[in-house]
Amino acid sequence: MKETPIKVNSKEVGLEIGLLLAKFFLDSEDLHFGYWPDGSKTDFLTFPEAQSRHSNLIFENIPDEVNSILDVGAGSGELARKLSEKGYKVDCVSPSSFLSDSIESKLPSESKLFRTTLENLETDNRYDLILFSESFQYIKLEKGIEQIARYLKRDSYLLICDFFQLPQKESSPLRGGKKLDKFFATIEKYSFQLIKDIDITSETSPTIEILDNFLTKFLKPTTTLSAKYLSSNYPMIYRLLKWKMYSRFDKIKRVYLSNKITKESYMKHKSYRLFLYKTTSV
Repeated sequence: MKETPIKVNSKEVGLEIGLLLAKFFLDSEDLHFGYWPDGSKTDFLTFPEAQSRHSNLIFENIPDEVNSILDVGAGSGELARKLSEKGYKVDCVSPSSFLSDSIESKLPSESKLFRTTLENLETDNRYDLILFSESFQYIKLEKGIEQIARYLKRDSYLLICDFFQLPQKESSPLRGGKKLDKFFATIEKYSFQLIKDIDITSETSPTIEILDNFLTKFLKPTTTLSAKYLSSNYPMIYRLLKWKMYSRFDKIKRVYLSNKITKESYMKHKSYRLFLYKTTSV
């Protein structure tokens, strides 16, 4: 009997491509924004250093009494690896079939990788801190916070480092991020006390500037040249692709090649925050 091919999730493919690009161009396996404090040089070549500063900002805001950490999302496992090297007991949650092997290869033997979503997680483990580094935007808000409260010990912590949507009349060209007002309204239902709220929107905005340069100066011209080559040399294939993939190509043009993903639009529509919450619930 012929096996039905498994449909590949486009978000997972995007993460894998992002990891490959980071490895090739930057010799890095980090999959998150950079952090540029005032006075830092901002260009493509400083991106790995800025990503290291982003990780260090997280490390600096982990309370001293924390020993065990659950890293939700976990990216390619780089942050979990660094945390383990600092002496923390780190477990990870990742539903990504592409990235889970990378994560597991970087964890010490005593660490556990849960290959599932936070919403579906089942474990007897409880943690001193649950960490989200640009992964909070992917969880289901109500169920996710319910699970966070479930898996934290008494007097333990939730650390979120991610961008959120600001209320604006027009939609943001840069997708992603929970609505900030909805996040506040939801977390207030649970026994969390806000300890820190650090706004790093400005310090992370060069990431979007670098992305904008990549899209407008490389990806857009490359796409135009590729389309021109295919249409002139393989017109039948070009027309077939254009017909079959019209909606996907249209979405790529509308989202990524519109010249609207800019530092200015990011600053207007997004708020990048580091939140540290403490809970007294069991």
